[in-house]
Amino acid sequence: MTTIRLDDRLLALRGQVREWGADFRTLGLALDRDPELIREHFDLPAVRYLSTMGIPPEYGNVPIPIAGNRFYGTLALERAIIMEELSCADVGMLVASPGPLLAGVLIDLLADEQQKDWFYGRMLESPLWTFFALTEPDRGSDAGALSTTVVPATGDKPALLSGAKRYVGNAARAQLGVVFARTSPGPLGINAVLVESPSPGFHAEALETIGLRGARISAITMQDVEIAPERFLGRHLSPSRRGMWAFVQTFNLLRPGVAAIALGIARAAHEYVITHRSALRRDERDRLDLLARRIDGARRLVHLAAAAVDARTGDGYLASAAKVRAAELAHDATQQACTFFGAGARLEHPVLDKLVRDARGMEFIEGTGNMQKLNLFQGLFTGKLDRDDPFRTAPLAG
Repeated sequence: MTTIRLDDRLLALRGQVREWGADFRTLGLALDRDPELIREHFDLPAVRYLSTMGIPPEYGNVPIPIAGNRFYGTLALERAIIMEELSCADVGMLVASPGPLLAGVLIDLLADEQQKDWFYGRMLESPLWTFFALTEPDRGSDAGALSTTVVPATGDKPALLSGAKRYVGNAARAQLGVVFARTSPGPLGINAVLVESPSPGFHAEALETIGLRGARISAITMQDVEIAPERFLGRHLSPSRRGMWAFVQTFNLLRPGVAAIALGIARAAHEYVITHRSALRRDERDRLDLLARRIDGARRLVHLAAAAVDARTGDGYLASAAKVRAAELAHDATQQACTFFGAGARLEHPVLDKLVRDARGMEFIEGTGNMQKLNLFQGLFTGKLDRDDPFRTAPLAG
């Protein structure tokens, strides 16, 4: 397998974020019990960094310097490194932290200069949560089946947004977000609009979840929410680049980071066993060694996928492979970790219990394994991914 060799800059980034993760690890279980605890910890270095991660420097972002460098989090490979380290520390703290991440990537792709100035300016004023609303009840993330609508403005009447979204991270506490909706039938009738919360007619409510509680995964209902003309994203672009194209590119760019989150959970389980089992039998050492090799292999794939989308945002096929492998690995690693502590492992080791619960959620974030496999097959079938050497097109970095 081709390997991405991290240069000194990226190694420094990894080392610094790993240090920041100590705060996340300390607070993880408490946040799992009360996700709003994050509001008391905006001063943590990692939270401060995440609150502006993805904002380009030309809009005034000045992130914390690391070994003399500033990392803006605009590259998928940078995000993958950050996500692995912080999710290994505690994924709940990671997903609970404010910031522009998912919505911000779409803004970078789709917004005009005025919209970017407004959005990024709001994010730099103070830590804000954002949301990205695509998935709908009974329809999932199938853009072709979207039923949320935006009735266009007529005369002195504003455009009105109505519909429902589900499984939207942080929507219940977000101040800004992006909603995908229809202005007309067909794939070219899908648009993304910026929404502020609170707004009349907009309501978001957190759902009860078993894992990833920090994300405050939410359900949204919208009834005649007024949308100003300047809040329609991609208004300067052709219809073919406003809707489906935009969220496909967004998911391509973010998918390596999601895979890295799952990878971090798997690594956390592996490290927990090493830390809390002082003596291991030969067969246990062999199992841990095999798990370590799987983690290393998944990391290589995640980095390859990130480098591929950084080179060209349309190359999301390796990212789908990375997401499938890492999500399966997170599940396997957390389950295996429990076997090192006996039948009562999850009762006696609350960190392991949390890791198991969080790992299960990774199957569903940003598309299930079956969806990723379909995307991977499409890349192979169309020849966009080499059948004999699927890693051939991934560029080297560093």
